[in-house]
Amino acid sequence: MSRQSNRATDARKVSQELFTLTYGALVAQLIKDYESDDEVNKQLDKMGYNIGVRIVEDFLARSNVGRCHDFRETADVIAKQGMKMYLGMSPAITNWSPAGDEFSLLLENNPLTDFVELPEKHGNLNYSNILCGVLRGALEMVQMEVKVWFTQDTLRGDNSTEIRLKFIKRLEDALPAGEE
Repeated sequence: MSRQSNRATDARKVSQELFTLTYGALVAQLIKDYESDDEVNKQLDKMGYNIGVRIVEDFLARSNVGRCHDFRETADVIAKQGMKMYLGMSPAITNWSPAGDEFSLLLENNPLTDFVELPEKHGNLNYSNILCGVLRGALEMVQMEVKVWFTQDTLRGDNSTEIRLKFIKRLEDALPAGEE
């Protein structure tokens, strides 16, 4: 590997570690500010939603992805392009419902949880809940209402980290009154 390539890899690793530590500080502050894990989870989801709403335009511009024709295609774009682009990982898509309206993303490595160990008194904390909000917000911007939640988390002692997405409905493009 060339010296320049090593520097790029080192810079990427430092950036990821800084991101992980900054996110940890954010979660720690939320824990101090709110009385319950459920309230912290809501705040993380809300923050993620706001990020998702804003990041979708950047994703669409950088990825050259057109409109997805079904939820399976959407799942592929999320896992193979979106999460790869912004988190440097490509989760496995699994556990499709028979109706094709629900699936899971299995995260082999969750970059948000490096250096993290949850204290016992925060057993209900969904530490990475910001990811659920990001997915919900981004999909809403492309006219998909979804429900997103963690079903498993290695931080809580599960064998894997799994995010579940359920398609609720296609949202109609909102046009201002009088414009059709």
